[in-house]
Amino acid sequence: EMLLERGIVVSYETVRRWALKFGPEYARRLRRKRPSRCDIWHLDEVVITIAGETHWLWRAVDQDGYVLDEIVQARRNTKAAKRLLKRLLKKQGCPPRRMITDKLGSYAAARRQVMPAVEHRQHKGLNNRAENSHLPLRRREQAMQGFRSPGGLQKFVSIFSAVRNLFVPPHSRRSALATHLHRLN
Repeated sequence: EMLLERGIVVSYETVRRWALKFGPEYARRLRRKRPSRCDIWHLDEVVITIAGETHWLWRAVDQDGYVLDEIVQARRNTKAAKRLLKRLLKKQGCPPRRMITDKLGSYAAARRQVMPAVEHRQHKGLNNRAENSHLPLRRREQAMQGFRSPGGLQKFVSIFSAVRNLFVPPHSRRSALATHLHRLN
């Protein structure tokens, strides 16, 4: 439809061929970053109101700013934190070297049960990477005028984060121009 508005006629067969040609490359780039033993996980939760009910979006981000996993839950307790940690371990395959959270006690209790050998730091200032990862979602939530259901939010954040990870530049001392060029690729 966008091409047609510009006077370019494209058949459905052309779009299908483009999908076959370029689809595998996009799928490869959308796959999650490979876990490593030196990873540091930053965990945080944010409140989201859906149809007048409070829900919590729990998020894990690594030291480079890549979103590792997100889960929407109705509670903010040890059971919910434990569920996030188990899910993260299953997805990543190995525990992190260090875990950084805010001062919520549920993280410490869940870590003791799931990953007792992992170093845990609780400090508000150290967790800015996770706090800042909520900002693009908040902007999108405002543009969408909120979410309609917890299931819809879960589906949205899983795709939104995977696509957004494509545009997070690798963590290094790059210039602003190099970061801009990375985002264009």
